[in-house]
Amino acid sequence: MNKNISKIYIAADHRGVGVKLYLIEMLAAIGYNLVNLGTDDLNTPVDFPDIAKTLADAMANDEKSRGILICGTGAGMQIAANRYRHIRASRCERPDQARDDRFHDDINVLALAADDIDIEVSFLVARAFLESPFDNSERRVRRLKKIS
Repeated sequence: MNKNISKIYIAADHRGVGVKLYLIEMLAAIGYNLVNLGTDDLNTPVDFPDIAKTLADAMANDEKSRGILICGTGAGMQIAANRYRHIRASRCERPDQARDDRFHDDINVLALAADDIDIEVSFLVARAFLESPFDNSERRVRRLKKIS
């Protein structure tokens, strides 16, 4: 468990509820502090940009937090979340992607595709995202400053 993370904000649209609830259970079991930002209703459609905004707003004043967003494809959440200056979101399907995206690009939000990812793999990807460090080298910091 990464003790440098203050809390994990997690949210999903209606298509991502199952994966979200599974991740909350699994990540809480290993000691992470999770904040469920919704939705918990599989049957009432919600718009992914609204969910991404809720998460971005929650993370705005908490630099030690991380976020996980889940929708059917993961792409919508990634696109919507990256509209906010303090968010660096990436859609990952495999643990090695999550590790690399943390290491190279210091992502602070993981986007998952509920329609495409095996539920057990979603936990492995989330854990890699949460436990992987950022390579704080000069070149990586310089690149991130250019997009901030």
